[in-house]
Amino acid sequence: SGTIQFFNFMFHTLFVLYATVELGLSAGVLGAVLGSGAVGGLLGAASSGWLVRRFGIGASVVGGSLGFTVPLLLIPLAHGPLPLVVGTLFAAEFLSCAGVMVVDIPAASLQTALIPRAIRSRVMGAYRTLNHGFRPLGALAGGALGTVIGLRPTLWIGTAGAVLAVLWLLPSPVPGIRELPQSAEQDTVAA
Repeated sequence: SGTIQFFNFMFHTLFVLYATVELGLSAGVLGAVLGSGAVGGLLGAASSGWLVRRFGIGASVVGGSLGFTVPLLLIPLAHGPLPLVVGTLFAAEFLSCAGVMVVDIPAASLQTALIPRAIRSRVMGAYRTLNHGFRPLGALAGGALGTVIGLRPTLWIGTAGAVLAVLWLLPSPVPGIRELPQSAEQDTVAA
């Protein structure tokens, strides 16, 4: 999660500048593109329960991680006539925001099930501090790289790094988890 956040903020630090300066989008068109992400997020949230039941919680976390990051590869690919560019950006934002909801909902459920209630707030506080702490570092790296090597090459680095972050999950037990494990509190109550 921290790796995705680092590269995602490297990417998003430059996205608006890239879309308006290099791709020539107006503020209104960019707003519509970003708004498509909200629709994607709603559909991703609405479908996450079905996806978890169909494929399992671990596969949903891995698939959602890829669904969040892979569509962003379309953004540095965008070029050509304006309608094609806008359509590409709409697809990228819509799919990415759907993917982030597909990963966030089952991942939060998994964390809640695995972390004992007595220490949940401390663990989640540490997790969020670490996770959110990567964001400004990624933004600074994105700004520096964008200045030195350009916007499009930095967007490629940001998107590729975020996509490759899923490699942290693959050797872990997460992909094989089909259902939420029963928490320690539930075991005590059942006994």
